[in-house]
Amino acid sequence: MVDIKVSGRKTTVTEALRSYVDEKIGDSLKVFDIQPMSCDVVLRVEKNPSNPDSAACEATVFVRDTVVRVVAVDPDMYAAIDEAADKVTRQLRKYKTKVVDKRHRSEGLPPQPLTTTDLADLIDERDDDPDELVREKYVDLVPMTETDALVQTDLLGHDFYVFENSATGLVNVIYHRHNGGYGIIKPLEESDEQA
Repeated sequence: MVDIKVSGRKTTVTEALRSYVDEKIGDSLKVFDIQPMSCDVVLRVEKNPSNPDSAACEATVFVRDTVVRVVAVDPDMYAAIDEAADKVTRQLRKYKTKVVDKRHRSEGLPPQPLTTTDLADLIDERDDDPDELVREKYVDLVPMTETDALVQTDLLGHDFYVFENSATGLVNVIYHRHNGGYGIIKPLEESDEQA
């Protein structure tokens, strides 16, 4: 069984909510039964009259060396939990497909095609005040290929991902372009190395 930690921000986590999270999120984690796996769920309520979707459920799944993060919002907390569980299921299926494809490629087997249910929507987070620094985050730069960084970007549901390029040893940023596709930001010294 996967360890699910439930906490609340600006709301009290009742025993009924905790039980519902254990049931719904727990069922979604069964898609990819692998150890070690743990999950942190944060339930929060925004008291903003201009935002009708005031209840949010954030689920962060730690599976091996990968983090899968989803956010779902709805006026009803139970509906937000349901939506988050669905998103976790889709993201874990997508991750599982990538792991299986990677294994098949290393064994010389043809890759399995992705289905539409394997593709999860990317999450768009907005802050109330765009000029205010509201969060500081430290990242452990893990050497990886650009392809692996793309997978991490999708699994985390972020618009960008910072990583150490395993080919060059330099820090790169991969990001979703507004008009579709991906972009990558590389330090100028990387272009000097290739010249």
